[in-house]
Amino acid sequence: MRSRMLFLLVVLAALSLAAACSRPSTDAEKLAAVEAMYVGYAKDFPAVPDIAPDEARQLYEQGGVVFVDARPENERAVSTLPGAVSGEEFLADPGRFANRTAVGYCTIGYRSGKLAEALAARGIPVRNLRGGILAWALEGGAVYGPDGRPVKAIHVYGAKWDLPPAGYVSVY
Repeated sequence: MRSRMLFLLVVLAALSLAAACSRPSTDAEKLAAVEAMYVGYAKDFPAVPDIAPDEARQLYEQGGVVFVDARPENERAVSTLPGAVSGEEFLADPGRFANRTAVGYCTIGYRSGKLAEALAARGIPVRNLRGGILAWALEGGAVYGPDGRPVKAIHVYGAKWDLPPAGYVSVY
């Protein structure tokens, strides 16, 4: 009985080590994992145009973008992209943002892709941020807390999406 228990403990330890080793650990590995997830999700909304984080950042710096956060308030309370508005705020008066490119985002891009798809059906164009807030941060973009100051925390929705950049805290 004792040798069987020891054997089971060794097997569990080996499985845990294998799982830990297969989890992305560098920011480059995390970005690749985020990209792979996004590509899989994007199949559910093929007509939605996306935008890379670096292109979105350039548009923001030129004053040409409004970020539309598709996440619920508890996730937005952790951090958002600069100047982001909630989906509800955007929907209340989309004309207010007519002179800017609307870019939807969430953790990786599924919820914002579905939002962009629904808005396109209403004649409101929204591009989906490729890889969401995680890709944004992994590519060096800053995220902001409710007070407008930069923070090092991201709500990652759940353990599967726990891929923040080094130095960031995950919340879920």
